[in-house]
Amino acid sequence: MSDDPRLNPDPSRDPAQQIDEETGHREIDPVTGYDTTGHDWNGIRELNTPFSRIALWAMILTFLYSVVAWILLPAWPYGSSFTRGVLGLDQQTMADERFARIAADRATWMAPFEASDFEAAQADPMLMGPAMLAADRLYQDNCAACHGTDGAGGPGYPALNDAHWLWGGTPGIIAETLHVGINADRDDTRFAQMPAFDYLERRERHALADYVVALKDGSADPQSEGGVLFLDNCSACHGDDGAGGYENGAPSLTDDAVIYGQDRDSVLETLRYGRQGVMPAWSDRLSEGDINLLALYVATLAQEGEAEEGAQP
Repeated sequence: MSDDPRLNPDPSRDPAQQIDEETGHREIDPVTGYDTTGHDWNGIRELNTPFSRIALWAMILTFLYSVVAWILLPAWPYGSSFTRGVLGLDQQTMADERFARIAADRATWMAPFEASDFEAAQADPMLMGPAMLAADRLYQDNCAACHGTDGAGGPGYPALNDAHWLWGGTPGIIAETLHVGINADRDDTRFAQMPAFDYLERRERHALADYVVALKDGSADPQSEGGVLFLDNCSACHGDDGAGGYENGAPSLTDDAVIYGQDRDSVLETLRYGRQGVMPAWSDRLSEGDINLLALYVATLAQEGEAEEGAQP
C-alpha cells in the first residue's frame, strides 16, 4: 500500500473517490498525478487537488485581524450601544470634529459677506475669486433646478444671465429678493401677478395676442386694435412700448426675456388665465452670508450676459 495520499488503495478511507475496479486503487489523473473526486461531466473528471496554502494563510490572517479589530475598535452592538474598543475610537465624534473644523474655516472666509457691503466685496479680487467657486456650488444646489445651471432660465422661470430684470439686478436688490421671495408665504414678499384678461372679448384677446407677438420682432402697429388694447390694459406694467424696465415684476415683451413664451398660443393662454409664478423666500434656509454671496454670484451672471450681448453684432 502506498503512503502517497494521491494513491490510496483503501477505498474505505474515502468512499466518494472513484475506484479502479481492476486494481482497487483510486483513479489517478495521468497528467497531474492527483486523485479524481469521482465527479464526471461528459467525460471530464474533477481533480481532488489540495486546498491552496495561500488561501489558507489568508483565511488565518483574516481571522487574526478580526480578533485584533474586535479588541481595539468599536465592534459588537448590544442593546442601544456597542463595544467601544481599547482605542476608544468613535467615527461619529471624528466626523463631528472634522465638520466643526470645516465650518470654522468657512466662517472665517465668509465673514466679509455677512455684511451687505457689496461694493467692497466686488472690489476685492482676492476675496471674490475663491468665493465665487463656493457661490457656484450654492447656486447649483438651490437655484439651478428652476433657473438652469447657467442661469438661462426656461419656461416659467426668468433668465438670470441677461440685462432684463423683473425687480432689479444690483447685488443689494437681488439679496432683498432672495430674502423675501416673490409671491412667497410671508407678509413682506414681493408681489407680482399677471391678471387674467378674460373680461375681454375673444376677438379682443386675439387682437391683443397678435400685437404682443409682433412686439418681439418690431412689427407691432401701435395704431392697430391690439395696440390700443395694449395701451389701455398692459402699458401700466410693461411700458407703452412693451419694453418693461419698471422693476415691478413685469417682464419686457420686446426680447427674449419673456417668461412663459411669446408664441401666439402661449400669449393667448396667458391672457385667458393669467400668470402668478412663485419664488420662495430663502432667508429661512440660507444664512445672511450665503444670501449675500449668492446675490453677488447672480449679479456676476448678469454682467457676463450683458458683456456677451454687447459683443454681438
